[in-house]
Amino acid sequence: MEELISYIAKSLVDDPDAVQVKRSDEDDTVTLELTVAQGDLGKVIGKQGRTARALRSVLAAAAEKENKRSRLDIVE
Repeated sequence: MEELISYIAKSLVDDPDAVQVKRSDEDDTVTLELTVAQGDLGKVIGKQGRTARALRSVLAAAAEKENKRSRLDIVE
C-alpha cells in the first residue's frame, strides 16, 4: 500500500525525492503518513481536498483487499 501511495504522490509533485511514506499498523487499521516538500503540499491536497480524498479512496480499496481499515495522514 505504501508503494502505491508513494508512486501516486511522486507523480503529482515537483520534487519526487522529498516524498516519504511511513506505515504503522494497529490492530486492523493501517496508518500511512505522507510527507512531501512544503511547496508541493497544495498539489497533494488539491482544490478543496479533492486529490487527498482520491488518495484516501485508493488506499481504502487497497486496504480492503487485506481486510483492514486505512488512514492517510498528510504531514506538513
